[in-house]
Amino acid sequence: MSLMHIEEPPAAVRGATHLPHFQRHPLWRLGFRPFYLAAALLAALAVPLWMARLYGWLDGFGAALHIGVGWHMHEMVFGMASAVIVGFLYTAGRNWTGLGTPAGGKLAAIVLLWVAGRVAMLFGGGEAGANASPPALLAALVDLAFLPVAAWPLWRVLQQSGNRRNYFLVGLLALLALANAAYHAATLGWPGAVIAPGRAVQAAILLIVVMESAIGTRVIPMFTRNGAPGSAPVSHVRTDQGSIGLLAATALAWTAAAPAWLLAPLAGAAGALVLLRLWRWQPLRTVRVPLLWVLHLSYAWIGAGMLLLALASMGMVSASAAFHALAVGSMAGLIIGMMTRTTLGHTGRMLKAGRAETAMFVLIQLGALARVAAALLSGIGGLYAALLLVSAACWSAAFAAYALVYAPYLASARIDGKEG
Repeated sequence: MSLMHIEEPPAAVRGATHLPHFQRHPLWRLGFRPFYLAAALLAALAVPLWMARLYGWLDGFGAALHIGVGWHMHEMVFGMASAVIVGFLYTAGRNWTGLGTPAGGKLAAIVLLWVAGRVAMLFGGGEAGANASPPALLAALVDLAFLPVAAWPLWRVLQQSGNRRNYFLVGLLALLALANAAYHAATLGWPGAVIAPGRAVQAAILLIVVMESAIGTRVIPMFTRNGAPGSAPVSHVRTDQGSIGLLAATALAWTAAAPAWLLAPLAGAAGALVLLRLWRWQPLRTVRVPLLWVLHLSYAWIGAGMLLLALASMGMVSASAAFHALAVGSMAGLIIGMMTRTTLGHTGRMLKAGRAETAMFVLIQLGALARVAAALLSGIGGLYAALLLVSAACWSAAFAAYALVYAPYLASARIDGKEG
């Protein structure tokens, strides 16, 4: 269970360094603090910006911004999701190893590199088919630097401590960096580009889904058992391994543009097995515990997304429906569920959702339903546009609420007086 078990690091880590005042500010003490806040702000602002561009509301100002469907997809995955993953891994890595992950000035520098990537992509990034102009090339290089730079200190502490069990997480960051490189290669028209920009982003989404499945398998039954009275979730190791394997195989098959006769059965079996396993975790026992039901419901979107992907491979629905189920329903749902849980726990607060947290969770789920419905009903113009706006409003309100409510928690010391 160590993958998601974040507790207070050993005493040897605490107070081991003497930093200037700026670097000792609580915001820079652990990776989750600045990265969760930055990711929430990006999520809250980027989707309305994309909607404004899509509907022509930016007027002349929009010409200075490189906002298109490619930017929208890229920033939600390689911007927002990557920030959450890195913030979590820095925080968890310190506990697993007893060694310090980036903090203070080093952490601030890595966050600044992430911010530079977002600014570069907004003002200099290109869309598919664009020439490799100097601004677009510079934007790509700045953006590409983040994941390797962020992965290196995590690799160092895992290696120094001999924590081989979690080496695969560095491999995950490397694969995400590779998918990002594939996106930029295709966007800039480099000869070595092997897949289209959209498929590179889809590959990254599927990679994150595999990670979500592995993490959820470890923690959701445990959280349910501990937090839902009367529950007794059932897990089977071989079934769990088979489920994760099917998800990984589906990801590879989709990325390689496998034929429908192969992809549809893989995705269908992966989705059905995810939902079967989730049912055995007794989700109905969690309806009175928002911190739990958000994880169960978001995990269910993995199964739904896989079933939609099977249908998409046969041309029965759009791929957009499947990938928004995975990206909004499962990825964003699990992200906001774990961001609230880990922030509460790691700032010394009780693991209990109030009205604000419940509203965030409901808004994300409503946003996912509206966005998938929009993709499924795209032929009905007026309804499609309305559903898009509803989805965007729900998404942005959820992450804006997190930023508003949790910024004081993230920017202040733990209320129990401990370091972290």
